[in-house]
Amino acid sequence: MTTLYREFASQAQIDAQYNPAIKLPDPLVPAKHYIAQSALARQNLRCVLDVPYGPTLAETLDIFPADVPNAPVFVFLHGGYWRAFSSKEFSCVALGLQPLGITTVVVNYALCPFVSLDEITRQVRAAVAWTQRHIAAYGGDPARLALGGHSAGAHLTAMCLQTRWAEDYGLPPDPLAAAVLVSGVYDIAPLRYSYLQPMIQLDEGLIQRNSPMFGVRPCKTPIWVNWGSEETPEFARQASSFLAAWQDAGNAGELSALPGADHYIGIHGFEDPASSLSQWLATRLAL
Repeated sequence: MTTLYREFASQAQIDAQYNPAIKLPDPLVPAKHYIAQSALARQNLRCVLDVPYGPTLAETLDIFPADVPNAPVFVFLHGGYWRAFSSKEFSCVALGLQPLGITTVVVNYALCPFVSLDEITRQVRAAVAWTQRHIAAYGGDPARLALGGHSAGAHLTAMCLQTRWAEDYGLPPDPLAAAVLVSGVYDIAPLRYSYLQPMIQLDEGLIQRNSPMFGVRPCKTPIWVNWGSEETPEFARQASSFLAAWQDAGNAGELSALPGADHYIGIHGFEDPASSLSQWLATRLAL
């Protein structure tokens, strides 16, 4: 039997693993939560919105400064399979971090198919570099800067971890104090055969350049790779395989499932200071 990817022989089989919305009674519910909670964050938290970090209109970020000076910083990369959402739907991640004294930066980037995955990767790397250089002006401590993301944002976080920061940006080789990756896809090859292909338009070159599973470098940044315990086996396999590649390169990392979480609610922990996600960041940023 001819297969498309691993044991999967049809788009339907791949979609069943990689389309988290298939099992939802109402696919709009997750976005409604993000939108409502994010509006609450912008209403109740101090924020500086739409700060440019690059030359194009999409290259902006939203900063939620902590109330303490010289605060540690968390940069968040949103999901949406590289073709949906913006920074504004994910202001909510600041809700659990601001009370812990963490400044939150939520990155916006251009979307497929208007730009390629190569360009999205360039943009988020530029956003991290901008934050490293400029966050002190917003009360943040660039020496305590963590990065994280959800779904496509976890993939983009992994792409940032393989960046040549010293050679390409003039930054320290490992400028990130920690990284948390929630429900990511790290080998994007199966998505070429999925419902996403008309929007993300993958080819072999894009897959090779943008599959962080196969580009891990030695890196001093400790990471936590996780996924929702209610997600499909492929999300669990992608997480464990990436963590294995990370550790094989001599790097430090942790792996675990988020109990009771599906693909969409895993990041709700960022809205709660007492959650495992918020507390892991607080510990890693030495609060």
